[in-house]
Amino acid sequence: MKIGRAVLGTGERLLDRVLCVVGAVLFAQAPEFMQQYLQRLGGHLDEARRQLQQFEHVATQSGLTLDGLVARSAGSQEPTVVRLGGVIRDTVERVDALAAAQHALQDASGWTRPFVFLHTVDFDIARATASVFKPGVPTTLEGLVYALAGMLALLLAYHAGVKFPVSRILRARAAARAAAKARPAAPDQPARGAA
Repeated sequence: MKIGRAVLGTGERLLDRVLCVVGAVLFAQAPEFMQQYLQRLGGHLDEARRQLQQFEHVATQSGLTLDGLVARSAGSQEPTVVRLGGVIRDTVERVDALAAAQHALQDASGWTRPFVFLHTVDFDIARATASVFKPGVPTTLEGLVYALAGMLALLLAYHAGVKFPVSRILRARAAARAAAKARPAAPDQPARGAA
């Protein structure tokens, strides 16, 4: 019995250490992922701005503002030109959304960045970032904070979700067995009708 407890204790200490390492490594990748996401976001923003500049150039050559070009396109009898006006309008909205997301992430502090990221994330860009993500070893204070948060999160999840409930069940079973052993055996009842 003592050997089994010693093995379980050693296994549990080892599991705690493994969870600390896994949590630290996983969470420490968050700043690196957000940095790579931000670079990809900037690339999308640059491309959307380039397209918008082309539309602005066409509008200028036609003696119109960009809004005027969109309005004229929307009023056209030609369905292709109407759809082109929608593409121009979508490009303007895309530039605004990407620029707002980029500024929000760049201006966020290390403490608020994960929440800003979740609030402004473009899932297509995030998927593309994940597909080429290269893990990094964080050497910043922010990376250290994320690593510590990861250690604590996995340890808390393990202790609250696994260890504590299992130990309560085992203690309850042990208490029930002890109570069953402590009950006195009931004496044999004499048969009915025996004198």
